[in-house]
Amino acid sequence: MSGALVYLHGLNSAPQSIKGQLLARAVAQLPTPPGLHLPKLAPDPVDAVRDVVRWVEQQGRDATKLTFIGSSLGGFYATVLAERFDARAVVINPATKPYRSLESFLGPQRNLYTGETYELTASHLDAMRSLAVERITRPDRYLLLVRSGDELLDWREAVRYYAGGWQYVGGGGDHGWADFGPMVPTVLQFAGVLS
Repeated sequence: MSGALVYLHGLNSAPQSIKGQLLARAVAQLPTPPGLHLPKLAPDPVDAVRDVVRWVEQQGRDATKLTFIGSSLGGFYATVLAERFDARAVVINPATKPYRSLESFLGPQRNLYTGETYELTASHLDAMRSLAVERITRPDRYLLLVRSGDELLDWREAVRYYAGGWQYVGGGGDHGWADFGPMVPTVLQFAGVLS
């Protein structure tokens, strides 16, 4: 599983997201493409993490060779999983405390890509709180990518949380990071699949 990548999408997103597809196309063009897993994450945080853990364990190889790549809520999950498996993580405009930042989103939700509906509940936020990593143990395993123009999350919280890790703070932009394409080579280099 050397160099394998797992992309974790954000709330109400899917593997078909722009960043997920940019990553998939870039990986497919590599001379020796690494394994790439783009799971559809369950709305329930416990189920989402459990499903990825199950996938990793089914691979039967060294999970420390993985790089989790997560955007927004996916960045939170990437951190949880990187700590669990002693793996690397690239976190893109990550939600460091989604159990707080998502409080205003409680209620009916609709996935932007699949159209599926569900209810974001207080129990989901409690589950996120129980999964949370208080402090990352090895900052050198992390690459933080944030935009100062993020309209949903305060990029400075992420800079503090991932202190000591590799960090890129881009001016302006937005939470979705619409112009993410030029950052893909940096992600692949950090993951060790592009020299």
